[in-house]
Amino acid sequence: MAKLQLEIVTPETRAFSEEVDMVVLPGAEGELGILPLHVALMTQLLPGEVRITQGQKQIELVVGSGFVEVTPTKVSILTDMAVADAEVDEAAAEEAINRAKTDLQNKDLNSEEVAEIERALARSLALLKFKRRTRH
Repeated sequence: MAKLQLEIVTPETRAFSEEVDMVVLPGAEGELGILPLHVALMTQLLPGEVRITQGQKQIELVVGSGFVEVTPTKVSILTDMAVADAEVDEAAAEEAINRAKTDLQNKDLNSEEVAEIERALARSLALLKFKRRTRH
């Protein structure tokens, strides 16, 4: 059976680089399932969960914002964050959410500052949702 080469790269590291059977990721138009021989495309990656299938094994990561490039044989994900369940600190995510909500109430922020705070809030919400789902 055909395989996909999956690369997940963050500014700090190559978070994942292996052959896989399928990838499901949060794209700009909704959840996107990618199998080998998928049509080529580029899309925006939104904060959320990436589910990876390798035979009978399922791997789940939470990712931040970024971009995805798909070819018939490869999926490249460039993101600001890629974290496994064991690496998520639920208390830190909750604290970051509260801090971002408080920061957004500041009326002196310019549009770039608001956008950055909203990106941080989206990442923290994705981390918290992922951790709570995988815990149960």
